[in-house]
Amino acid sequence: MKKKFNNQMLDSILEYFKTRRASTTILLVVIFFGFGIYLGFNNAPEIDKVVNISGKETAVITEADFSPFWKVWNNINDKYPNATKTSDQDKIYGAISGLVSSLNDPYSVFFDPDEAKMFQDDIQGNFGGVGMEVGIKDKALTVIAPLKDTPAYKANIKSGDKILKIDDVTTSEMSVEKAIKLIRGEPGTIVKLTIFREGEKEPRDVKIIRDTINVPTLNTELRKDGIFVIKLYSFSANSSDLFRKALKEFSLAKTDKLLLDLRGNPGGYLESAVSMSSWFLEGGKTVVTEDYGNNLKPKIYRSKGYNVFSDKLKFVILIDSGSASASEILAGAMQDYKKAILVGDKSFGKGSVQEVVKITPDTILKITVAKWLTPNGNSISEKGLTPDYEVLLSKKDIENKNDAQLNKAVELLLK
Repeated sequence: MKKKFNNQMLDSILEYFKTRRASTTILLVVIFFGFGIYLGFNNAPEIDKVVNISGKETAVITEADFSPFWKVWNNINDKYPNATKTSDQDKIYGAISGLVSSLNDPYSVFFDPDEAKMFQDDIQGNFGGVGMEVGIKDKALTVIAPLKDTPAYKANIKSGDKILKIDDVTTSEMSVEKAIKLIRGEPGTIVKLTIFREGEKEPRDVKIIRDTINVPTLNTELRKDGIFVIKLYSFSANSSDLFRKALKEFSLAKTDKLLLDLRGNPGGYLESAVSMSSWFLEGGKTVVTEDYGNNLKPKIYRSKGYNVFSDKLKFVILIDSGSASASEILAGAMQDYKKAILVGDKSFGKGSVQEVVKITPDTILKITVAKWLTPNGNSISEKGLTPDYEVLLSKKDIENKNDAQLNKAVELLLK
């Protein structure tokens, strides 16, 4: 019945528009329709107005009040001196950065075009800078680790150093990416860092000459006491293959004593950590779990089952506060399965997973999507790894070049 009524009504409307008054009626309809949109828009909640003027992406309806944002925007344009020197696009980038920073997560960050290029340079593994990994710890810009034989390493920068200023620019509440941008520069130029080291009374300035940084990977040594040492500096794209070759070198050395030094290793590729762990674990064993929370299904990375070593292998791993990310995944798996003894200092605790999202052709969002858990379910982010034998290097040890952590590892391997 309803369908029939609608058809009759449609026929009547069509017949009506055949009359001479059709053009006048259409004009009135358009006017009233437009007036209705105007009234609806101006009486709508503020968020609806924002949605209507949004860009290509569909805005999400929320109960948040966007009116303060536009009020600030208009006041900047109306009152700030030389406001036109900052483009509207730069204001948008700044607003996005503020949005991401509201998460209070130092590893979630928006990269504007310049920062996105710098991020790509990082992935390629060579750049102009001082050669150290930095992060946020206890709300302070902190050195995770200086890379071997780089300007930072030669300037005696240490893991755990707090960077208070970069060329007299205070770093409080500064993002890691902004800090890196200030520290980087043309090779041959100087950057001044004001650092504070635990155990010292006052901060001090360190001037470092920038250089082209090539990220090292690993080196090996067969000691006279029969201990085979692998020093792994990073988990780069080719580190898995280099680690395999190092293990082959170890097997040819005819010794059962293996020392893996992960001190000062800030991490890198997750896949490399999983591949390296697979040399010591049966196939299918959990290496690390990505916990996405919110009742989402976790992602489990399992051993590929190379498992070439017997229970007779004597294996010690050295870690310290500069061991982070992929280093903690490898060391954590070996500790949980009791494949290796951990010696040294507590690790950094960088156990979160970031996803890189291309926002525009020249901007990037790096956002935390999960936390890493060791095979026993321990969160790396919350507390890092605690070694089986905790050995702290004293100031006297450093001055006398006495590596107490290495000495303890050697003692355990020769026991």
